[in-house]
Amino acid sequence: MVWGRFFSAMATIVGWGHPECNPLGTNLGRGAADTGSVATMNAARWHREVSGRFGEVVAGTTDWDAPTPVPEWQARDVVGHLVSWFPPFLAAGTGIELPPGPSVAEDPVAAWRHHRGHVQALLDEPSTKRAVYASPMLGEIPLATAVARFYVADIFMHTWDLARATGQDDLLDQTTCADLLSGMAPMEEMIRASGQFGTRVAVPAGASAQDRLLGFIGRDPSWRPPT
Repeated sequence: MVWGRFFSAMATIVGWGHPECNPLGTNLGRGAADTGSVATMNAARWHREVSGRFGEVVAGTTDWDAPTPVPEWQARDVVGHLVSWFPPFLAAGTGIELPPGPSVAEDPVAAWRHHRGHVQALLDEPSTKRAVYASPMLGEIPLATAVARFYVADIFMHTWDLARATGQDDLLDQTTCADLLSGMAPMEEMIRASGQFGTRVAVPAGASAQDRLLGFIGRDPSWRPPT
């Protein structure tokens, strides 16, 4: 878990509309054209890129029972997590229900393809730009922004988990890693208090933005599958 359970814990502490509680900056989902910053990237475009990259890793996975950097998770559980937590989150704040897809236990590749397609269709829908996500915990925020802040960021970070677990290319976009880390760092005390993140893992001075982000969210960047 990265954002999947964390959003509810954090929202209980402070409203996500607050500028100090925005891990992705204040402009995400508003349609800016700059592709160099998470904070200015259109939500539909960012989801297409991030979920597509995750889909490549899903398609390249050959051992769905492989252990992962997340304790007690196997490879299929990474897909299961992303497919399972977002639909109720979406329904709770919008009343929109995504159609159920193939079982992750039986076919993780088909499950991800189905799920990704429906989320992308939602973000590509013109009316989504005007839609609002509303809940007692979060208040009201643009739906596209909610999807990007909580869900697309989760896909991005869990891509490393699945890629590292299955011996695939696990290099993440360094600019995005730096953006996410800079947005999360001011919230560290609240993040740790939520109990939903692991203990911060120390990384060497001069570590890459990716390793610093992984260490921040409780991952050991040097983790390798047991041999």
